[in-house]
Amino acid sequence: MSIKSDKWIRRMAQEQQMIEPFAPEQVRDEGQGRVISYGTSSYGYDVRCADEFKIFTNINSAIVDPKDFNADSFVDVKSDVCIIPPNSFALARTVEFFRIPRDVLTICLGKSTYARCGIIVNVTPLEPEWEGHVTLEFSNTTPLPAKIYANEGVAQMLFFGGDEVCETSYKDRGGKYQGQEGVTLPKA
Repeated sequence: MSIKSDKWIRRMAQEQQMIEPFAPEQVRDEGQGRVISYGTSSYGYDVRCADEFKIFTNINSAIVDPKDFNADSFVDVKSDVCIIPPNSFALARTVEFFRIPRDVLTICLGKSTYARCGIIVNVTPLEPEWEGHVTLEFSNTTPLPAKIYANEGVAQMLFFGGDEVCETSYKDRGGKYQGQEGVTLPKA
């Protein structure tokens, strides 16, 4: 496997609509001041968080069960910012819609700006031929409320090209998160 460069990312975005919408360069300023950067970087792509959030709450004293997840464990918020309670988490989605090529595995890592504030971004790998909006999980590891900014950079996608095309892709398996739009909760 080899990591893919900015040149490859730009080409795939143009030729195969791998990332939509696509920012071909790193964006740090949007006219109203500085933003947490997003767009193409040297060996990755910094994604933005949309303005749709699901903030975890335990007002119903539910048990978190990935086989029988209770959607009432979240409060839906649509806003330019999301305040995550101390020692809690929120779900969001990327602004960008991804179409991963069959010979590529994509890994997501949180941006250092958030990591330095005790906010961890977790995303599972995007498998070959997966497509959709990426559901993001933000964990606030601090004893204080934490702020996430919509429409600004939150995580970096790294693209790894395989030495050969995989035998069975996510699409071939009919993966349960294929084509997801919006913030997607766990499915059993």
